[in-house]
Amino acid sequence: MSPVAKPYEIVERALELSRADGCVVIADEHSSANLRWAGNALTTNGVTRGRTLTVIATVDGAEGTASGVVSRSAVTAEELEPLVRAAEAAARGAGPAEDAQPLVTGGEASPDFRDAPAETSSAVFADFAPALGEAFGRARAGGRELYGFANHELTSTYLGTSTGLRLRHDQPAGTLELNAKSPDRTRSAWAGRSTRDFKDVDPTVLDAELAQRLGWAERRIELPAGRYETLLPPTAVADLLIYQLWSSAARDAAEGRTVFSKPGGGTRIGETLSPLPLTLRSDPNEPGLESAPFVIAHASGDDSSVFDNGLPLAPTDWVRQGRLERLITTRHSAGLTGLPVTPGIGNLVLDGGGERSLEDMVAATERGLLLTCLWYIREVDPATLLLTGLTRDGVYLVENGEVVGEVNNFRFNESPVDLLSRATEAGRTERTLPREWSDYFTRAAMPPLRVPDFNMSSVSQGV
Repeated sequence: MSPVAKPYEIVERALELSRADGCVVIADEHSSANLRWAGNALTTNGVTRGRTLTVIATVDGAEGTASGVVSRSAVTAEELEPLVRAAEAAARGAGPAEDAQPLVTGGEASPDFRDAPAETSSAVFADFAPALGEAFGRARAGGRELYGFANHELTSTYLGTSTGLRLRHDQPAGTLELNAKSPDRTRSAWAGRSTRDFKDVDPTVLDAELAQRLGWAERRIELPAGRYETLLPPTAVADLLIYQLWSSAARDAAEGRTVFSKPGGGTRIGETLSPLPLTLRSDPNEPGLESAPFVIAHASGDDSSVFDNGLPLAPTDWVRQGRLERLITTRHSAGLTGLPVTPGIGNLVLDGGGERSLEDMVAATERGLLLTCLWYIREVDPATLLLTGLTRDGVYLVENGEVVGEVNNFRFNESPVDLLSRATEAGRTERTLPREWSDYFTRAAMPPLRVPDFNMSSVSQGV
């Protein structure tokens, strides 16, 4: 095997080298391309390539099956056998794995398993870059400065197991974040988009949106902390509900540790979480938000198991018509809780709202706040999933259907589960970029939400 062997060859060779009772090998081939800009001018651009190899060894013993996991980057031919041996040593040195299950079997091999990895390049910006230049010119003429970045990543994952699985998935992920600032830096506005290929994002459209927001901010209004009718845009809804999804492990709920725990024991599955007919769901084949159709687990945790690698994924409703329908389970935690096996999936959609846009909802607001986005979100209380965080880059006061000015930023304290129970309106679902979690989770589609009493717990001095 050469130092630049094809990914499938690395997987096959690692499996051949394994002396363990079971083995899973995951080869991730990464490539990325990016543009960065400041003050209406490009500053840097670049392309990167990388490879990460994860070997999971399982060893059977009298007391059960143990697992050992070792991941390394840029593995050469000479380093492959030591990596496999390190995983086996880790397994032999570990106690029985609590989540041990038979490795997944069956299913057809991916037809492109032996093909070269997919790669991105600067060519992905062929149409985007000229439009960005046009946006710079418009911003300069309008007396505003644009800052931000565009990043495109493509990861080809090759998964092979000693039980015969040979699976592959190519995952593109693109993000665009654009900030507009006044020359004196006292006003700032943000917009972001997620994309698979940068063919469906237009920076001139975002610039026009930001210009409008900077115009709103020319009038400044100071408001105290308190509860306000608030319009949450799709990006803010995504950040809150992604955290809710991450907090929905069935085992944690069954053991009484989360907001989804039922008093007296068990889980809250079957309970109504929202009076609105909202459905929170994931689907690996969701158009425009496609994600891996099988489990890819580099480590075990409360909501994932290395033993489940290769398990097929299916469309899953987490909340259906306002009712809690599913919690995340591995095969192990499903056995503990008696719930169906429902692994996590790499996208999230909230639908079942109306057809009104965020602009329509603003027009129907007598008095309330319009947010741009949330950031620095942290958990306060897992029992209620109380979160705290800050607003950023524009909070606007709406009166009689019109934005009348920008108000100060706030710290908020809210639980997304509680918000779903209090929301009085959901608008039209659209693809969005969660700002806080964009480094980890980019594939989301959400509606704007109207909350009559969003808790702005204190005033923040940030821009």
